[in-house]
Amino acid sequence: MSYTQLPIFDQSGFVIVDSYEQEADPREWENLVFVDWKSSGDTRFAPLASAYGDMECDGFWNHTPPKTDKDGVWVQQNVDIAPILTRRAREVGANIGRCRVIELQPNTYADAIYNLHRDDNNRLNPEGTGWIVRSFYNLTDNPDSMMILREDLDDPSTEVRVPLPAGAQVVIDTQRLYHAVWHPGNQPRYCLITSYESGPELEAWISTRNPVTVIESPFMDPAEIAQGNESAMNKRAARAAARAESSSGSGSSMEVLSEA
Repeated sequence: MSYTQLPIFDQSGFVIVDSYEQEADPREWENLVFVDWKSSGDTRFAPLASAYGDMECDGFWNHTPPKTDKDGVWVQQNVDIAPILTRRAREVGANIGRCRVIELQPNTYADAIYNLHRDDNNRLNPEGTGWIVRSFYNLTDNPDSMMILREDLDDPSTEVRVPLPAGAQVVIDTQRLYHAVWHPGNQPRYCLITSYESGPELEAWISTRNPVTVIESPFMDPAEIAQGNESAMNKRAARAAARAESSSGSGSSMEVLSEA
């Protein structure tokens, strides 16, 4: 038995759909309640839906009782502040797990490559049900920022760079693709991230919004790519060595990275 997955993700693992006129809406995220939660980079999150409706961002499996990343419970305090964002998340019609706004501070390309990660979306997800993917809906206008996607963590030839102007919408199988955002601006970037269950509702929503699964990435100097990749690999190697040394000294593993 396997999971229900959408064929549109087969080729590249992501799909870009029509942008939304975000700048016509109020900036609800400015008034949300954020909690410190580190993902890839210097981040905070404002939960709209969590495991049981509390103001927190932990993986659903880290609760009592544990659950898969489905059937999220709306966090009423933030829903009351951001009814339009809540409606935007719900309009897809698919089962929602985690739903939150991320605040990302500016970073470098090398930072983003170092922070590339895959999500653990489908822990406890029963086979035969829908595979969990994530929608990223950019709230602020960051045309020079990019969602970086890779099939192979250390291979730049597998990299796709998706620009992130206001209203950009991309749905990603983030358990398949390594991903992180390169945000070179001077102000924080804000984005609505929602976990959706694959099925007819998500498929219908995507299909009516001119889906695109292959793009030409904005040009980058190959030397800059190589330098960023080398920097990231060196930092990962140093981190692994530090963990190994700490583990040998204490007899236990030092760190479990948070997964957003």
